[in-house]
Amino acid sequence: MDDVIPFLENVLRGKNVPPERMAAVARHYERFGGISPINQQNRDLIAALQARFAKDGPDLPIYWGNRNWHPMLADTISRMADDGIERALAFVTSAYGSYSGCRQYLENIDAASEVVTAQGKRPPAIKKLRVYFNHPCFIEANADNLRLALENISPDRRRRVRVLFSAHSIPTAMADGCLYEKQLRETAALVAKAAGAENFEVDRYELVYQSRSGPPGQPWLEPDVLDRMRELASSGDDAFVIQPIGFISDHMEVKFDLDIQARELADELGVELARAATVGTHPAFIEMIRQLVLEELEGAEMQSLGEMGLLPEQCRTGCCPSGR
Repeated sequence: MDDVIPFLENVLRGKNVPPERMAAVARHYERFGGISPINQQNRDLIAALQARFAKDGPDLPIYWGNRNWHPMLADTISRMADDGIERALAFVTSAYGSYSGCRQYLENIDAASEVVTAQGKRPPAIKKLRVYFNHPCFIEANADNLRLALENISPDRRRRVRVLFSAHSIPTAMADGCLYEKQLRETAALVAKAAGAENFEVDRYELVYQSRSGPPGQPWLEPDVLDRMRELASSGDDAFVIQPIGFISDHMEVKFDLDIQARELADELGVELARAATVGTHPAFIEMIRQLVLEELEGAEMQSLGEMGLLPEQCRTGCCPSGR
């Protein structure tokens, strides 16, 4: 627990987040013994990817760096320089384009590389892999998880269940400068179609948001998942599946916002609730990462689904402004 506030200060540095919001989030960690689940999930992801590489290639080492806690990105890039790495590909744990989910990672990589340069070392040239919100394997993994979650809804309610696809809310000023919301809607539609038909009525799904952290007067993307559950329950919906398609692992926000808060609300409303897993280490998701790497190494075919297709200019200079 002693590390939680310093960690949150790193996460929220430069952002207009009220101190009471930071204190409230810190209390979330108390319910999990002060341990964020994301580090072990990153270790599991790396182990799964290493095993996949060992089976069919490519023969590449995998490094791990965080931008807000240890292992810190600058320390990792420093170790890469010591190991003689000259070129690297960066896979970031965000499937969508936005300032927080794309451009900020590029800025973090540049800043960490400058730290390593100041140490008298030569950091590797690092290229970020493309966003993957509509990659066929990402859709497959999410659709599999949605089908499994639907099995936890009573058979007599399953066809009419309401599926809520959840993502991290961002300020509308940030959303206006990127394709974040449009990409989320594309992913939701693709996953619903892939998992629908015999499993649930495919048009009964919505995009909702969670985890907003800004001041009350600042507009953020809506509707909030809890607010929408209340509205739908008052209109007669009695069964929900929440799938956090905006996240790739069951980290703290998923576990607290959905497994605790949404679960408590469902009990209060007297409705059924199942929560679909994130893609985590699903074999299709691991294969997707491998394919993204092979696109860069071997010129493998770039795959996508849906109307938006491939976005060749997605990480151009000046993309996804912060909105501040």
